[in-house]
Amino acid sequence: MNGIYKIGIQHLLNSEMSHLLGYDKHSIKGNNSGNSRNGSYGKKVKTTQGEIEVQVPRDRNSEFDPLVLPKGQTTTAK
Repeated sequence: MNGIYKIGIQHLLNSEMSHLLGYDKHSIKGNNSGNSRNGSYGKKVKTTQGEIEVQVPRDRNSEFDPLVLPKGQTTTAK
């Protein structure tokens, strides 16, 4: 179950980044757009199913502030 949860969160993070930038990963629309993807960083998150590690994407202008896992949040359990 943990693997499915991780895949879901990862997909949501990547979708949020695509929405912010206005193009999907590896799209030609991103060339010379002024802002682009700049890798990712690992983040450990505690869930009701246990701890998972997701890769949070980042952009060159540091404008990406994910809604799924806001900066500084380390848990999804309430």
